[in-house]
Amino acid sequence: MDNRKIGELILNLRKEKGLTQKQLADQMNISDRTISKWERGYGCPDITLLPSLSTLLGVNIENILDGALSSNEFVGGNMKKSHYFVCPSCLNIGLGTGNMTVSCCGRKLEPLEAKKATDEEKLFVSEIDHEWFISSDHPMTKEHFISFIAFATGDQVQIMKQYPEWSLQTRIPKRKHGKLLWYDTQLGLFYQLV
Repeated sequence: MDNRKIGELILNLRKEKGLTQKQLADQMNISDRTISKWERGYGCPDITLLPSLSTLLGVNIENILDGALSSNEFVGGNMKKSHYFVCPSCLNIGLGTGNMTVSCCGRKLEPLEAKKATDEEKLFVSEIDHEWFISSDHPMTKEHFISFIAFATGDQVQIMKQYPEWSLQTRIPKRKHGKLLWYDTQLGLFYQLV
């Protein structure tokens, strides 16, 4: 750990938040001299203070300890190449158009790898009134169901949440060709081209 780098990061993040040393110190129930000491590189936060400092500055604890925020490179806008994240505890859904760090329920989430659906796994897609009607004979039980369906084209993604014990049926406007994705709570993320 480099105390100087950590201090510079704390200083920059504190200023970004528009806080004085005193204001940050008051919110953490410590002295402003302690904040000054950190920012000058003469010490670093005690491990017990890191969670509240992380919350107040809006960054991960790892970034504070590294003394740096790493920027992702710009990734083109093809929404078909988006990354999907699903929390195994609460089934929260996350979507990223590039590399990113996502956490939920105290866990770091990795992007899901979409598998191409076999003919038996594919969802049923038919055209009705200039819309695509999507359905499945999936059992949709509490223990095993499709959590969401997404339709991605080059410039947009539409996500439809699904619920256990409801039949899987949804309609989406018919657009240009795209990628239909869905998340099965036991088998993972699948896709088929439409």
